[in-house]
This record gives sequence, C-alpha cells and structure tokens, in this order.
Amino acid sequence: MSTTSTINPAEALPVSTLITPTPHGIASRILSKNSGGSLTLFAFDAGQGLAEHTAPFDAIVLVLDGTLTLTIGGAEVAAAAGTIVRMPANVPHAVDAPEPARMLLTMLREPKTP
Repeated sequence: MSTTSTINPAEALPVSTLITPTPHGIASRILSKNSGGSLTLFAFDAGQGLAEHTAPFDAIVLVLDGTLTLTIGGAEVAAAAGTIVRMPANVPHAVDAPEPARMLLTMLREPKTP
C-alpha cells in the first residue's frame, strides 16, 4: 500500500505550524493519504464552511480548536474543541464555522476485496 504524506515520519509537530488559516476563507492540508483513507487538517475562518455533500465512506471529525456546527442527515451537531463526531457514509453532511476553528478529518475507505 503506497502512502503519500506531507509530514515527516517520527517527528512531533505542533498542529498550529501545519496549516495557516486564511482570512475570510478555508485552508486545508492533506497530512497522509493511501488506499485506506486520508487524514486532512482544515482551518476555517469565522463564517466559513463546507457545503452539503455526501461521501461513499465514513468520515471522522476531530475539532482541534474553536467550534463547528456539523449538519448530518439534517440534524445539527454542535462540536467544540476536543470533541469527535462520526459522519456516516452516504449521508449528506455540511460544516459551518461560527468562529475560527481547526479540525482534523479522517476519511475511512472500505478495503477492496480481491
């Protein structure tokens, strides 16, 4: 399994140095990706977010700082720093940042059967 990574192995890295928030925007950085999924760091400015969409696999959001409002299958979930939320596969979801926030998104792909 081939892995693409933008962080060095065996090194403790402060999250704040891995992504630069964008005024009035969203910044993202893929930290690692392979056929099993990906790990992406996001930084949202206040009032920013990701429009409703679906994914064919589960996604896990870990809020690192700030707060996010996740809408999952029409239900709003308030997620503060230090909380984790699972967004199930094939269920519409969206992300809104009422204040500046950072999250770590883990995408979990189903392994392909031979």
